[in-house]
Amino acid sequence: MNRPDPQDLKRAAQARLVGIVLAVTMLLWMGVQWLGGRLGWETRYVFLFDFAALAAFLWALVVTYQIWRGRRG
Repeated sequence: MNRPDPQDLKRAAQARLVGIVLAVTMLLWMGVQWLGGRLGWETRYVFLFDFAALAAFLWALVVTYQIWRGRRG
């Protein structure tokens, strides 16, 4: 049996990290939205969490693109 290429292992670790970040971000974002509604938080605080979630999703998109480009090249 052949050993996996180190680059493939690195890409797999990056893909796992992206999946974890996406799942945790979505759960936290939904939780904050629910909690903010229940506690009557000001809109600006909820938007702060929205922007943090968008930043995490953008990071995940960039890393996923890098993984995709790495597999093609």
